[in-house]
Amino acid sequence: MKSGAFMKLVLAAYVVVFFGYLLGPLAVMSVTAFNSPSFPKAAPWECLTFEWFDVLAHDERILNGLKNSAIVGAGTVLISVILGLAGALVLTQIWPRLRATYYTVVIAPILIPGVVLGISTLVFWGRINTMLGFADDSFLRNGIFLTILGQSTFIASYCMLVFIARLARFDDGQMEAALDLGATHTQAFRKILLPFLKPAFGSAAVIAFLASFENYNTTTFTFGTYPTLTIELAQKVRYGINPSISALAVIIVVLTVLGALFNEAYQRHRSLAVAGGAPIGRAGGGIKLPAWLQQNAASWMLLVLTIVIVGTATLGTVHDPSACKAEVRELKRQEAEQRRLELQRRMEERRRQQQFKGPDIFAPTAPTGPGGVPLSPGKGTFGDVFDPQNLNEAGPQGGMPGSGPAQNPGRGTFGDIFNPQNLNEAGPQGGMPGTGPAQNPGKGTFGDVFNPGNLNNGGTGPEPAQ
Repeated sequence: MKSGAFMKLVLAAYVVVFFGYLLGPLAVMSVTAFNSPSFPKAAPWECLTFEWFDVLAHDERILNGLKNSAIVGAGTVLISVILGLAGALVLTQIWPRLRATYYTVVIAPILIPGVVLGISTLVFWGRINTMLGFADDSFLRNGIFLTILGQSTFIASYCMLVFIARLARFDDGQMEAALDLGATHTQAFRKILLPFLKPAFGSAAVIAFLASFENYNTTTFTFGTYPTLTIELAQKVRYGINPSISALAVIIVVLTVLGALFNEAYQRHRSLAVAGGAPIGRAGGGIKLPAWLQQNAASWMLLVLTIVIVGTATLGTVHDPSACKAEVRELKRQEAEQRRLELQRRMEERRRQQQFKGPDIFAPTAPTGPGGVPLSPGKGTFGDVFDPQNLNEAGPQGGMPGSGPAQNPGRGTFGDIFNPQNLNEAGPQGGMPGTGPAQNPGKGTFGDVFNPGNLNNGGTGPEPAQ
């Protein structure tokens, strides 16, 4: 018993997570359409407003994209449904051994990237236009024409799959019986096969229109001067958006749900009628319900959604968010002022207390350690390493402070390495301080490496001139 309850809990959690993953972004976007900030955001909530629907209604680019998408969608539906039906019929009539190969060929466009289809459509029909000698602005170069052809190349495969699924349930004996009774192939097709395929026509048309409406990859290369809705949305996102995009999403979602509920309610009503007629019952209180509402949950949901839409539209016409917006602006101004004062206070406190200030290493006197004892008495922070006398031969005796006994008495801290005579031939005898006996007697500390004659062909260097 406990195991069954646990499994039900897990299943319920899975369903919540699953639909939250699918519908969560749409729910959040729908909320942003009714929030007052100029950038789409659901939190923090500021004011209830319907102004973004009005902004959407006056957005010429979006409206133009919707119009172009509708035109392209209608053309794509027409071509794709016809091509899909033809492909499905050929598949049922072709030699069985060739069906697998034929099926692979006609399904291939679905697997080809949309970018490739868009580029190939543009290049192919541009070449055809040139071969026929048409002008550059002919219909073969028209954006709507190219977009319809480019989208139909792969959407027709979707339609074909729908028709194949429907034809798999068709009884070929009906066509044979009609032909045996004297009907022509055209009559048998029109009176027997087409009525049977009627549901498939509707499904294929819906799929084709939706696939065309949301297509972006192929349309990017073919739209020309007729951008569709997806192209306009992509351009608006690139340069900055406002919640009117969310308002458009709300409208699309609502229309989709309405269409789905209407179709479900209609199909449910038909199934009840075929089963024996829609029963007419009475609800509590003796209220007689319409036939389309009885035993039809989709009809009830459709009715509730319609009431919500009408109520929301009515509220939008009478609601004025001006007072709420003014209050939000005042709150934001006060918060900004408080932040400014807080920042100013912190800066004053830092300036007064001089926080995070370390010892001044460039001070002329040495810093003091614990108890005020100088770290380097009488020599500053760096000792006497910058004492000018360190560079003179008659400088202070000894090495660096704290380095022990002097190594070069009478020659300063660094010895005589800075003695100008080290570069002359007649300089002091011997090598570097502390290096032992002189290595180049009579030639200075560095020998004669700086003798100008070393650079001449007849120089007097340590080796013959090369």
